[in-house]
Amino acid sequence: MRPLTDEETKTMFEKLSKYIGENIRLLIDRPDGTYCFRLHNDRVYYMSERILKLATNISRDKLVSVGTCFGKFTKTQKFRLHITALDFLAPYAKFKVWVKPGSEQSFLYGNHIMKSGLGRITENTAQYQGVVVYSMADVPLGFGVAAKTTQECRMVDPMSIVVFHQADIGEYIRSEDTLT
Repeated sequence: MRPLTDEETKTMFEKLSKYIGENIRLLIDRPDGTYCFRLHNDRVYYMSERILKLATNISRDKLVSVGTCFGKFTKTQKFRLHITALDFLAPYAKFKVWVKPGSEQSFLYGNHIMKSGLGRITENTAQYQGVVVYSMADVPLGFGVAAKTTQECRMVDPMSIVVFHQADIGEYIRSEDTLT
């Protein structure tokens, strides 16, 4: 387990800023202590510095996971967010999308959100902006990328895709053997 390099930190923070903007600093400097990001087996973990000190007593080959997995670096050094980061991204999300109850199940199976399933969308959402997807009861379901702007969503036909699926809480069941 090691700290992220400058290039890795830049890549990860660019991805996080698509979803939470400048609120990234709120993840690091929290009122309950100082938190940090560490890399282990191409996965980025988010943990308190107190847990980090305890984890240094375990050898790297024996350590499976520590803290919360925020995502992983692909072989081409791109950062991919995991669904396990949703609990930390949702409170700070700048752009949100609410889906109708009939479309929740479709999204949780890994499908994109159609205009017919869109309940609400945050004003001034840009195209290809990262969004956090909520149910109408304000339960975070996952995150994705806006396929259309807020204004385009009003004019488009009901079967057009408005949010591209990226991750959802159904992945806990679909990919339980690969999530760590």
